[in-house]
Amino acid sequence: MRPARLWKHPLTALGVIGTALTLALTAAPTAPAAPVPEPRAAAAAVTHEAENATVSRGLVESDHTGYTGTGFVNYDNVSGGYVQWTVNAAQAGRATLTLRYANGTTANRPMDLSVNGTLAADERAFNGTGSWTSWSTVTVAADLRAGANTIRATATTANGGPNVDHLAVDTAPASAGTPVAVNGQLKVCGTKLCNQYGKPVQLRGMSTHGLQWYSQCVTTGSLGALATDWNADVLRISMYIQEGGYETDPRGFTDKVHSIIEQATARGMYAIVDWHMLSPGDPNHNLARARTFFTEIAQRHRSKNNLLFEIANEPSGVSWSTIKNYAEQLVPVIRQNDPDTPVLVGTRAWSSLGVSEGSNESEVVNNPVDAANIMYTFHFYAASHRDEYLNTLSRAADKLPVFVTEFGTQDYAGEGANDFAMSQRYLDLMASKKISWVNWNYSDDHRSGAVFKTGTCADNGPWTGTTSLKPAGVWVRDRIRTPDDFPTG
Repeated sequence: MRPARLWKHPLTALGVIGTALTLALTAAPTAPAAPVPEPRAAAAAVTHEAENATVSRGLVESDHTGYTGTGFVNYDNVSGGYVQWTVNAAQAGRATLTLRYANGTTANRPMDLSVNGTLAADERAFNGTGSWTSWSTVTVAADLRAGANTIRATATTANGGPNVDHLAVDTAPASAGTPVAVNGQLKVCGTKLCNQYGKPVQLRGMSTHGLQWYSQCVTTGSLGALATDWNADVLRISMYIQEGGYETDPRGFTDKVHSIIEQATARGMYAIVDWHMLSPGDPNHNLARARTFFTEIAQRHRSKNNLLFEIANEPSGVSWSTIKNYAEQLVPVIRQNDPDTPVLVGTRAWSSLGVSEGSNESEVVNNPVDAANIMYTFHFYAASHRDEYLNTLSRAADKLPVFVTEFGTQDYAGEGANDFAMSQRYLDLMASKKISWVNWNYSDDHRSGAVFKTGTCADNGPWTGTTSLKPAGVWVRDRIRTPDDFPTG
């Protein structure tokens, strides 16, 4: 279990010593029932067993339990072995390809994934799963043509590939009602986030917890529920840099992010790629790592229209000019590879626009980042961050493009009683000013801020409905799944 989330705003920085302990936390008043849209249609995948495919330099075996069908393919320990499927598509279009595999070693066994002879994923990682009876998945998106398609998974190292169970192919087109299908490529226009029609929009969604701790909560089932049961517009992919995150395994964590981006894309959701730097609080400590990471992410996904890049989660202990300098070094690196994706810049004092260190939004207003198509982030936790924070957000949104990429209904550590009344005041303000928001967090952490009850992820759900949700989960789900207001004309 990870350490307590005490790395959020220190109490002394909040100016609420003693006060926070005596807050009268009240339940939100009963609101009129809001109309709830029909859930978005879930995609239907077709499974193609590996034992029925064409196999080169590998054997069909069945000596490890947990596979589907009648067996799996065990690659020979050589480079170049492959499994090849023929997949028929009713029409040309984007498809989601999910390979189920097991890797009982601790070594990555990368493979190239190609469609009709064109590389769809270059040396995609197939990391160890703990044992040969523990199965996991890797997901990529690719374009299929109408009719027969050849899909091949080729080992690229002398260790060969992992044991491959099956390929699941989802060729169902995204619903016309998904957020991305309606809004297309987002861009910053003035102080707002605007869609492809130049109209201001508000996105609402959830953030994952740290992928190094809670990747088991980010599954095909849970993301399907987020898209079709919660009707979320956006998923924030929270990749920590320290604390057991990216710096310990850059290749593995980058591949996790690639995979989750593909899954969000397949479901018609926007995806925020969150460079979750936290401690140390100076983003420049990780500048070289950020350049490497965002160069690859921008290159691989530059053709997508559903991404946002959050380049510094919660800077702390440094001046705004230091953060600004970091952004002005990193944004050009991204723009060399992706000219269109909006970039979200963290603000001083744990993305409080400086409030938690005695400042306010004026430092950003008076000295903005020298870059186009950017927004500034603001984080709040309603039980700790009271009117001073709410008023700062309100003023800032009139002068700056602001995106609330993290908030909770509890205290600054994501713990304690929920203050739904204060939270609703924030949500009402954000709705009135079309400020997009993301709630922390879509996991089963034991704290009150995690939406699922402890053990839900280990049990693989249930993901839909409210039986697995804590009170905060029930509350935020109700507010995400109300109808969107996306103007198109």
